[in-house]
Amino acid sequence: MKEIGLKDRFKGEKLSSPKTLTGVAMLVALYTILSFFTLNISATAKIGFAYLALGVCGMMFGPIAGGIAGAAGDVLGYFVNPNGPFFPGFTISAFIMGFLFGIVLYKKPITIKRTMIAVLVVMVVCNTVLTPIWLNLMYGSSLIALPRIIRNILLYPVNVALMHIVLKGVHSFRKSIA
Repeated sequence: MKEIGLKDRFKGEKLSSPKTLTGVAMLVALYTILSFFTLNISATAKIGFAYLALGVCGMMFGPIAGGIAGAAGDVLGYFVNPNGPFFPGFTISAFIMGFLFGIVLYKKPITIKRTMIAVLVVMVVCNTVLTPIWLNLMYGSSLIALPRIIRNILLYPVNVALMHIVLKGVHSFRKSIA
């Protein structure tokens, strides 16, 4: 596979093309729908699925499209099903999540190692660093949330497995119709 430069990695697919707009719009809708479905493991631990749509968007269309999909999906999800007050910090986190998936996955072979890196970077940056900051700004909660760190460690293999299965499936489907 041809190696692409850093400038091309950030650029991604042309955002104004009908193919890209349609694909990103469908993944925003999927992100919004998936955000309603979570498996509650305990009072503090739940498995969400919305990140899968952002991983696919980043892989297919690049970091900018992935970030835009994350931000648009977060805002759309709030209007469709508001859970508490709207806080733009979580929209920023959703943008960063899609952007990071695009940086790691766009135009690269889908390997378990690459999937592990993508999920790890997103979990550390968004779940472990940014979420406590947003919750502190909103509610004055602690910035060091040991239960959140433990939960992320426990959910990491599950998130990697789900993401890898989805990415491989989408990649195989794209190859079969090309």
